[in-house]
Amino acid sequence: MTSIEDYGELRAQLATLTTEAFRPELSEIDRLDTLEIARIMNGEDATVPAAVAERLPAITAAIDATAERMAGGGRLIYAGAGTAGRLGVLDASECPPTFNTDPSEVVGLIAGGPGAMVEAVEGAEDSKELAAADLDGLRLTAADVVVGISASGRTPYAIGAVEHARARHGALTIGLSCNADSALAAAAEHGIEVVVGPELLTGSTRLKAGTAQKLVLNMISTITMIRLGKTYGNLMVDVRASNEKLRARSRRIVALATGAADEEIEAALAATDGEVKNAILTILGGVDAATAADLLTTSGGHLRAALERSRTV
Repeated sequence: MTSIEDYGELRAQLATLTTEAFRPELSEIDRLDTLEIARIMNGEDATVPAAVAERLPAITAAIDATAERMAGGGRLIYAGAGTAGRLGVLDASECPPTFNTDPSEVVGLIAGGPGAMVEAVEGAEDSKELAAADLDGLRLTAADVVVGISASGRTPYAIGAVEHARARHGALTIGLSCNADSALAAAAEHGIEVVVGPELLTGSTRLKAGTAQKLVLNMISTITMIRLGKTYGNLMVDVRASNEKLRARSRRIVALATGAADEEIEAALAATDGEVKNAILTILGGVDAATAADLLTTSGGHLRAALERSRTV
C-alpha cells in the first residue's frame, strides 16, 4: 500500500517535470469563449513541429539503427502506458496495410494488455516486471528494436521495457520522452527527448506531448520502411489491398509509377496476384511475373535495385 510519504515523493518528482508544469496565465481559461480557447490550443499545437525539429539528429540516428536491425530480420517493438502506449499500438497496427508487413514485424505493447487501449488498467504502468514479461512473451532477441515511449520519461513500464531489452537480450533500445534529462532516455542507447513545454491543461500529456510522440513515431516507422525498400519514390508500392479503397489505390500507384494504360495495369496485377511492386516491375522491367518475383527477392525487396537487375536479364 502506498503511504502518504510515497505520494509526497511522487508529487515532488512530478513538480520537476516540464510536462507537469502549471501555467498560471491559463488558470481562467474556462472563462473564455470557445473560439478563443480554440485559438490558444491551436497556437500551442503549432509549437510542436519546431520541438521535434530540434531533435532530428537524434531521431535520424535511431531510425538508421532501426533500419539496420530490421534489414537483418529484427522486429520493431513499441512499449508504453496510457496515451504513449496507445500511440505505439496505433503506429504498429497501421504498418501491415501501409507497407504489407507481417503483424509480427512491428508490434505495439501497452501496459495492461489490449484492454488498456480503451480502458485504463490500474497500476499497470508502474510495473517494470510487467514490461519484461510482455517482452519475453514475444521471444525478444538481439536483432530486435524496442522503443520505450513515455511523455514524462519516468514511467516504470517504459523504462523497464528498455532496461530489460538492452541488458537481458542485447536488443537495440530507443527512449522517446518529452522531458529533458529523463530516466527513459538515459536507459536507452538512443534517447529522443522532444521538450514541448507545459500543457494547456496541467499534466494532460495526450495534448502536445502526445502530438510530438505521434510525429516521431510516424518518422520512425515511415522512414525505416523507406530504407527497407517498402516505397518507390513516394509511392506505397507494398500497400496491402485489403479493401475496395486500397484496391483502387493499388491501381493508381501502378499507373503513377508506370504511366501504363488501364488494361496493361489490370493484366500485370492479375499476373502478380495483386502485388503492386511486382506489377510495376513487370511493366517497367519488361519481365514476366515469376522473373519479377525472383528479381525482387535477390534485391531484398528494393524495387529500384530490381529494375536495375532487370536490364541485364
